[in-house]
Amino acid sequence: MENFLYYTPTKVVFGKGTEKQIGTLVKEYSCKKVLVHYGSGSVKKSGLLDRIYASLDEAGISYISLGGVVPNPRLSLVYEGIALCKREEVDFILAVGGGSVIDSAKAIGYGVTNEGDVWDFYEKKREPKNCLPIGVVLTIAAAGSEMSNSSVITNEDGWKKRGCNNDCCRAKFAVMNPELTMTLPAYQTACGCVDIMMHTMERYFNQVENMELTDGFSEHLIRTVMKNAKILKEDPENYNARAEVMWAGSLAHNGLMGCGTDGGDWASHQLEHELGGMFDVAHGAGLAAVWGSWARYVMDARPERFAQFAQNVMQVEQGEDVAKTAQKGIEAMEDFYRSIDMPVSIQELGVTLTEEQIKELADKCSFYEKRTIGCVKKLDREDIYKIYQAAR
Repeated sequence: MENFLYYTPTKVVFGKGTEKQIGTLVKEYSCKKVLVHYGSGSVKKSGLLDRIYASLDEAGISYISLGGVVPNPRLSLVYEGIALCKREEVDFILAVGGGSVIDSAKAIGYGVTNEGDVWDFYEKKREPKNCLPIGVVLTIAAAGSEMSNSSVITNEDGWKKRGCNNDCCRAKFAVMNPELTMTLPAYQTACGCVDIMMHTMERYFNQVENMELTDGFSEHLIRTVMKNAKILKEDPENYNARAEVMWAGSLAHNGLMGCGTDGGDWASHQLEHELGGMFDVAHGAGLAAVWGSWARYVMDARPERFAQFAQNVMQVEQGEDVAKTAQKGIEAMEDFYRSIDMPVSIQELGVTLTEEQIKELADKCSFYEKRTIGCVKKLDREDIYKIYQAAR
């Protein structure tokens, strides 16, 4: 196993009606003005925003609002939020939504407290030193951004989707009421479940000897999400299933599933980021569409690991041939994706790739041959091209 640092400073307030505590929670940070950041009109129609505003009013906290966040959150709205916060002297951001809203809030927090262009942080030109304090009211179980140090933003200039990881953006608190996820469309729920599983699988597939305990956490988390994803397909208002998935989303991406590992592979996420940037596809669906092709391409580098996954997660019987067991595990995961109406190819994602588009995806993902991705097998531009070809 590898040495590790496990850092999770976010206070979690979990359960029914917990959004009513927002005023009290924000007041602990002695802020003068809050930016309430959100996405579409769903948080208005549900009455959630009104409940949050009432709680802030009761606590005597001044606030302004900025909506309009979309999936694959845009840099242009981040710039708008930065300007608004500076003009209004905002000193706390409350993100009301899922991963896209939280990531947008983090980017705004970076932009307000650091000099220069915030996009520099996502292009890895420099590291942020500070971030406005951020609180979260979670409405979508998926990204795990409520407890993670990551933020992913899409730049409309070139449609590049890039991430920035830094502990200074970790949320001060996360209010998590599973009831708030009950009205999500089935497709969005399924996408969220895939994203949660993939955050765990990215860490699980690595190149080191892993801790038995961390492996056990990871394997059980994936199985739990799979079980409850199927329950929610038939019974979307099942509170216990919503709660299991919501808590799994946080644990999958707060660092726990990576303890003792080398950090994991993350190639599937990099492959999807380019698809999301160019074609604006749902993140979880994009991950499902490329994972099987990635897994088959790299499996020979760690067949024993894929066989362990097949047996312990997908319940595949151990055979004499390790590679065949590993292959059956990949096929079983793709069958699960199909069972919750997720795609297992880019065509099923609704995108018909041309040869030129595949080349462009490979160029962008490899940073025009300036980097490799993954650790199970280091993938250069040619490898990336072949995986996109196989996934198309």
